[in-house]
Amino acid sequence: MLISLRGSSLRFYELRESIQGISEKMLAQTLRALVQDGLVWREVEPTTPPQVTYGLTGFGRDVGEPLTELFDRITRRLSPGSAG
Repeated sequence: MLISLRGSSLRFYELRESIQGISEKMLAQTLRALVQDGLVWREVEPTTPPQVTYGLTGFGRDVGEPLTELFDRITRRLSPGSAG
């Protein structure tokens, strides 16, 4: 999730679409934990239905930076046609 949020804040359904194979229940539980840990912020817009947006806090960006580098390195390594 930290990698999905690295570029910009996303609404719940956008996050769900960006993470293949995750259930709504697991996404909600994980987001709740990340908010409690101070890695992600949550904003609820008082609309009907409510629109909930998530983004990285400063701490989340700090923690996510090395994870992003690792993710990018793994993605390059596993991509078709890569040497190695």
